[in-house]
Amino acid sequence: MPGFVNRTEELTRLYDLYDSDDAELAVIYGRRRLGKTALVKRSLKEYDQAIVYQAKQKTEALQLQQFIETVSELYPGIMRIREDWEAVLGYLADQDAIVVLDEFPYLVEQDQSLPSVLQAMFDHELNDSTATIVLVGSSISMMEEAALLGNSPLYGRSSLNLDIRQLPFDAAMEFFADEYTSEGQVLTWGVFGGVPYYLEEVSPEVSLGENVQRTILSRHGSLHDEPDYVLRMELTEPTRYFSILEAIAGGSTSRNEIAGTTGIDYNQLSKYLNRLSRLRLVDQHVPITERKERTKRSRYRIRDHFFRFWFHFVYGTGDRYDELGDEAYEVLIEPELADFVSHPFEELCCSALRTLYPEYTITDTGQWWYGDHEVDVVGLTTGETLIVGECKFQNSPLGYGAFSTLQDHVDELRWTPKGGGDRTHEYALFSRSGFKSSVEEAAEERDDLRLFTVEDVVEALSA
Repeated sequence: MPGFVNRTEELTRLYDLYDSDDAELAVIYGRRRLGKTALVKRSLKEYDQAIVYQAKQKTEALQLQQFIETVSELYPGIMRIREDWEAVLGYLADQDAIVVLDEFPYLVEQDQSLPSVLQAMFDHELNDSTATIVLVGSSISMMEEAALLGNSPLYGRSSLNLDIRQLPFDAAMEFFADEYTSEGQVLTWGVFGGVPYYLEEVSPEVSLGENVQRTILSRHGSLHDEPDYVLRMELTEPTRYFSILEAIAGGSTSRNEIAGTTGIDYNQLSKYLNRLSRLRLVDQHVPITERKERTKRSRYRIRDHFFRFWFHFVYGTGDRYDELGDEAYEVLIEPELADFVSHPFEELCCSALRTLYPEYTITDTGQWWYGDHEVDVVGLTTGETLIVGECKFQNSPLGYGAFSTLQDHVDELRWTPKGGGDRTHEYALFSRSGFKSSVEEAAEERDDLRLFTVEDVVEALSA
């Protein structure tokens, strides 16, 4: 298994910051488990004099004392400096040091003046310094309040803000691409997503079912209570948020459906959904031809595939899986898994579209729906061509009926080429289990229909 994958752009930008001739401030944020600390440590491999302090939930006096002890190993002169943040950080700035304050929100909890101290330093004291200060935090809300929002003390002072997201599919699959088939990779992606910490728990030597059983379903599994832990670290009153996430994972994706399922008043729902969106846990999806601020046809999805899996299959089940023991995955998960992974598969097909259709300049990809009409994959191009597709992640070959349905639904899709004129269509069918002969014959006879397997999609995403 790789110890570190991807993040090439982030590393390059950090190197540029460290080598700058000016004093620089970087803010690195994102929810827990995404590898922020690993990223910073990797970026500092060639910088022997860098200070990395991992803050913990302790008193201000203990935090400052332990920070000074950490610094003294490289800069013993710190022991002669007055013990307060302004003095010790000023001393390190005079040494042109690289200083990383990991879990910065823990420091701010104990000393709310710390962002203002840093603000004053960057505004008035660092003209002759080439120091770099890197603030890292998992509490997105506290990082926003301290450094990112317009009214925060450090707003506008940072040269680099890195919003760390999940790994894309191709990078995530580096953890076990050599051991898993293309189908196995898609299934694993649909369960564990792109969070490095979760992917590291997957053993490529055993099947997906064994990994799910061992890490998630077992009461003692390393990921059994993971979403509960992550959410409680960020949310002070998580009950309603848990109910919303459970409802979305169960298929209630519109505001009306979520309100009906949870019992939360429709007018109050916005503040909870907005909060979950700010925490990168939920996304608001709209038909590709519409805009979020204008449409009434939004659907909400859980952004993290592992959280979606956990809220769909694990949350609120009590000891159900323990009672079934080693048969739990086979009995309760496997029969539903293909249908569950169909949404992630659609997203992967959308992501692969530009590689699969290199002759077109595709401006946007996504889904479209209206009433009973739905198109799984849509690619808008700069020309007159609309690319549309149907995805089936099922155990039987895709039949001609799926193609007919796609054509019917596309007739309802309102899109006009920017340059005017009549639009043309390219049809794409994506299937886990191949295609019936009627579909293959149609693809041979038509030049506007292409058939893609799971292997084609995975290969395109890895290109």
